[in-house]
Amino acid sequence: MSYLSKALFGLFTLTVLSTLPGCKSDPTPVAPTVKQFSAEKYLGKWYEIIRMPHSFEENLQGVTAEYRLNADGTIEVTNRGYNVVDDEWQTAIGKAEPVEGMTAAYKVTFFWPFYGGYYVSWLSPDYKMAIVTSDSHDYFWFLARSPNVDQSDIDFALAKAKQWGYDIDQMIITQSLADIGVANAD
Repeated sequence: MSYLSKALFGLFTLTVLSTLPGCKSDPTPVAPTVKQFSAEKYLGKWYEIIRMPHSFEENLQGVTAEYRLNADGTIEVTNRGYNVVDDEWQTAIGKAEPVEGMTAAYKVTFFWPFYGGYYVSWLSPDYKMAIVTSDSHDYFWFLARSPNVDQSDIDFALAKAKQWGYDIDQMIITQSLADIGVANAD
């Protein structure tokens, strides 16, 4: 990735995070969080299936999020996606801290001191699919352990989004690397 691309990617991330309502001290999720949650089971790689559009993921497909436990109890967040316009990978690394007094709730930063809310609002019992919301209707992610899910799973996630007040007409279904003909660079 060129220096300019890295700088622009960082600037987009900073801009978005600096304007997130999640920067407030009191979390205000737009949807409830799950009642039962194991951070250990949630760790690992997730594939983005659906998202709301935002500048820091513009033109990205084959998007993944990987969560690893740090020694201090925080979680390292590595977001990665393939920019189909620039023909290159983009990566952002951040940190998630649990929100005290809440289940399945984190504050995430990619550029300190700016934080955004990350709330697991739905989770399959086997930890293979999850819906993540934030402090505003601008952020929504449907994640899965596999890059491909059934249409019924997509329909379910969109129905939940609509139930929680999201404009589902704006949502983007993320293409997998296989769909766009790009080899995984892992």
